[in-house]
Amino acid sequence: MTSLLDGKPPLDIGITPQEEERIARIEEELREGIGSLASIGAAVSIFGSARSRPEDWEYREARQLARTLSARGITVVTGGGPGVMEAGNLGATEEAGQSVGLNIELPREQLANPYVDIDLDFRYFFTRKFLLIRYAIGFAIFPGGFGTADELFELLTLVQTGKLKQRPIVLVGEDYWRGLYQWLVQQMQDRAFIDGRDLDYLQIVPDADAAAGILLEYYGDDGP
Repeated sequence: MTSLLDGKPPLDIGITPQEEERIARIEEELREGIGSLASIGAAVSIFGSARSRPEDWEYREARQLARTLSARGITVVTGGGPGVMEAGNLGATEEAGQSVGLNIELPREQLANPYVDIDLDFRYFFTRKFLLIRYAIGFAIFPGGFGTADELFELLTLVQTGKLKQRPIVLVGEDYWRGLYQWLVQQMQDRAFIDGRDLDYLQIVPDADAAAGILLEYYGDDGP
């Protein structure tokens, strides 16, 4: 599998046959994704670690959140892999809800979990993230690593710059997220690198029940 950034940066930045293939693949991923997800209705995207185990707190809470959302007719969308992603898809399946997995091809192959109704595979992170965001009326972010942090900061940037309508971005797990929030205040906000209002987009909650309350309140009985 070739990477978008394989090798040294090219000196000739023209569109080569290899770049034409990449452009075509990107277009194909977007077309297939938009076509497959166009009718899923209101959705919540659940993010979190691929390394979480079924006995871990965040796995159990993501599963419970997905069950609660699915019972209200909200589609659950995840990155389609193991860990927290699997928990979200499992919870949706247990409530006979619609379960979507957007899996990424990695050098250490990440296999899709078995609890998805719509299963799409992506080569490029940015096309996958576009679709993880596009259909969501809100986002639940559980403890995770670099990938989870990347997804969180992409959301914050999109809302801050007006590229995405403001909607709930819920960080689940106070002990895990509180330190990051304090750093954002004490470093970014206090040094005026971000506006104080930028952190209004974030809500930190202790568990799945609190997250569900925020997301369902935004969704309302008849949708947002």
